Amino acid sequence: MLKKLISLFIVLMLLFFVISCKDEVLPKPASQLRLDYPVAKYAHFNNHCPFEFEMNEDAVIKEDKDCGFSIHYPKMKATIYLTYKTVDNNLTGLLKDAQKLTYEHVIKADDILEQPYLNYNKKVYGMFYRVNGNAATNAQFYATDSLKHFVTGSVYFYAKPKFDSIMPAADYVKNDMQRLMETINWTQGR
Repeated sequence: MLKKLISLFIVLMLLFFVISCKDEVLPKPASQLRLDYPVAKYAHFNNHCPFEFEMNEDAVIKEDKDCGFSIHYPKMKATIYLTYKTVDNNLTGLLKDAQKLTYEHVIKADDILEQPYLNYNKKVYGMFYRVNGNAATNAQFYATDSLKHFVTGSVYFYAKPKFDSIMPAADYVKNDMQRLMETINWTQGR
């Protein structure tokens, strides 16, 4: 009888060790998408329009009407839209329109940061807006010489705005747009 109990005990112990040595099943943690973008390389862009600028070489530019441009970022599903207006005793109205366009996003935005830009040598004066939160655009700007030229720019993504998920792409394009604004040079009517 003792032999049977010892044998049963050994069998149960072996069975216990075999069963307990299985890998424990644990749920996998949610993965995070890692978005790495190449270091931006900039190229000079000019044509018949009265201004020129630098833009990312990886972007694709398309001229729209009246010296407006669409600068597409296919990998990021984003576009920077540039519009050009001639200043003709309407600078105050152009400034109000540019500011109104930015502050229409205040409903969805967490905050809007204004960064003035002044380049007296090139006669380029403007404002760069960083829009934080789930707004349709995360950056806008205007630039002018106060006498003849007025350019506005805004970036839009072709995705429902979820600030956290598009932040790496948004920061990349925002930096490109700021570089574009800071390299504007008037080519006519200086």
